[in-house]
Amino acid sequence: MIGTRGNRNREPMLMPDSGTFDLLVVGGGINGAGIARDAAGRGLDVALCEQGDLGNYTSSASTKLIHGGLRYLEYYEFGLVRKALLEREVLLGIAPHIIWPMQFVMPHVKALRPAWMIRAGLFLYDHLGGSGSLPGSRGIALHGHVAGGSLRPELKKGFVYSDCWVQDARLVVLNAIDAAERGATVWSRTRCVAAERRADDWKVTLRSTIDGDEWTVHTKAIVNAAGPWVSELLNDTGGFASRHRVHLVKGSHIIVPRLFEHEYAYIFQNTDRRVVFAIPYERDFTLIGTTDVPYTGDPAEARTSPEEIEYLCDAVNRYFAESVGPDDVVFTYAGVRPLHDDSESGSASAMSRDYSLDLDTRQAPVLTVLGGKLTTYRKLAVEAMDRLTPLLGGDGTGWTGRAPLPGGDIGEAGFDTFLASLRRRYSWLPEEMAWRLARNYGTRVEGILAGAASLDELGHHFGGDLYEAEVRYLTQHEWAMTAEDVLWRRSKLGLQLTMDEQADVENRMANGLAHPLPGTASR
Repeated sequence: MIGTRGNRNREPMLMPDSGTFDLLVVGGGINGAGIARDAAGRGLDVALCEQGDLGNYTSSASTKLIHGGLRYLEYYEFGLVRKALLEREVLLGIAPHIIWPMQFVMPHVKALRPAWMIRAGLFLYDHLGGSGSLPGSRGIALHGHVAGGSLRPELKKGFVYSDCWVQDARLVVLNAIDAAERGATVWSRTRCVAAERRADDWKVTLRSTIDGDEWTVHTKAIVNAAGPWVSELLNDTGGFASRHRVHLVKGSHIIVPRLFEHEYAYIFQNTDRRVVFAIPYERDFTLIGTTDVPYTGDPAEARTSPEEIEYLCDAVNRYFAESVGPDDVVFTYAGVRPLHDDSESGSASAMSRDYSLDLDTRQAPVLTVLGGKLTTYRKLAVEAMDRLTPLLGGDGTGWTGRAPLPGGDIGEAGFDTFLASLRRRYSWLPEEMAWRLARNYGTRVEGILAGAASLDELGHHFGGDLYEAEVRYLTQHEWAMTAEDVLWRRSKLGLQLTMDEQADVENRMANGLAHPLPGTASR
């Protein structure tokens, strides 16, 4: 386990007034986890609660990119793009195992945007973030480029530019692990059900969503990082109205069998002036997304609609030589983004993806996080704690841009050198399995492989390249409690396992993976 502070024993939580903290972060998505990490590293006594699994909702339902947001240039959001491009470099430095460069091909369609506009936008994109480590953009002739072979023959010209891929749910969990290892208390599957605000502190009631147990904590301040539930937490739980408008927007993605063999991704211009990505995904698949649809209802119940599936298929079929249809879709997912809207625009696409922080100090402080995106989560956390630290004490110095996330200390030689070293030390690992483990865990992979000399010594084989040792590691160190946690957030192995194999994971986890691995009974 991550220690009693990181996974606080249940018995004390059954007692009233069972904890006193400097800061309680409500919401275990990327913003909440990032703030908890930053706060713990500043010496504050921090707790984080999340009603589901860590990264359960919006943060694991993204397009999985660390990017500046090329299309935001059309809305003149130069500040947001610059901030995101600068952060792209920082995150690539602190998490080189779960974040890596990717090149995107944009075929040119004259009727949608003139070539000069795209060239100008890419020039800005290359330079707004300073001189970064990624290759700059360039024009290409599609017929002579490997990415052109999958496209319609009438598409002649295109552009290539760089951004980064991220294992989104793992980014959340790694921030939470680092927070816990720095002293934070992390409660997953724990809902904030009441918050009484007083002059000097908050009295907060928390409830386990597993067994319904309730306990009380006191905290000097609260961060409301509840994502799509941000207004509900203010209005219903906290008992005071939000001062900001939050619009819920659903973004959906579809996954289909791999549509091309190369490692380039595509960004397609659509007739509604949005863009749609088609990205190599989990070796055998292509990820296509996303939509922007206004949403009402419970964000936890968001699903991809047939109309969105049709929209995404139609969008890529304007470009690919071989068409894809709803029957080809093997998996879908949808997430609800809480967009902060100060404009009068009713367009979901036009609403800013930038964040806003609202600090209310009329009594005990509450800081509300509105909006945001994966790429800027760390910068958001720094700004949040720069505002809260003077009120709470602790070290006011920002530090998170210099310290690697867990597993990210792979060395200056880079990921390929780290992977080669891993394969030398564990030569019995299949090549694709070694790559996946290195990409998911970085140097923390030793917690899974240490002491093993063969695949058999990793314990029960569930299917694909998932073995009992990995599931044990995830349950003991990463708060995974269900097969869904393991197969769809900590990894995406649900795409590789049959329904029977997925049920086997669920059953064995429900029974506590009772049988120890060979030679590990004393662990």
